[in-house]
Amino acid sequence: MKRLLAMAALALVCVAAFAVPETTEMMQRGGQESRTLVGHVYDRQEAPVAKAIVYLKNTKTLVIKTYITDTDGSYRFPALATNVDYEVYAEKQGVRSDTKTLSGFDSRKQANITLKLK
Repeated sequence: MKRLLAMAALALVCVAAFAVPETTEMMQRGGQESRTLVGHVYDRQEAPVAKAIVYLKNTKTLVIKTYITDTDGSYRFPALATNVDYEVYAEKQGVRSDTKTLSGFDSRKQANITLKLK
């Protein structure tokens, strides 16, 4: 029994030893395992649009997230993957913006995309 416990403890130490370099490597890369998309939604007269729905589509998984804009027309999508393209557009009362793309090649930690309703 003691031998079995000793082997289990050794296995845990080995697993922990291999996990640390990966964490250290991510920290050395500047923590670029995620990024944030922020922006504003405006109408034709360049006025901010409150309560517009902003759609964010992950082009790899096809998962869509939404955000309802704040009173100043701003939106925010945190914790996005750095190696994925995202498509974003806004809509309010049947009026829609053009679809814009946040590229996986865009290395900014915080990207800013302005959307204008047509």
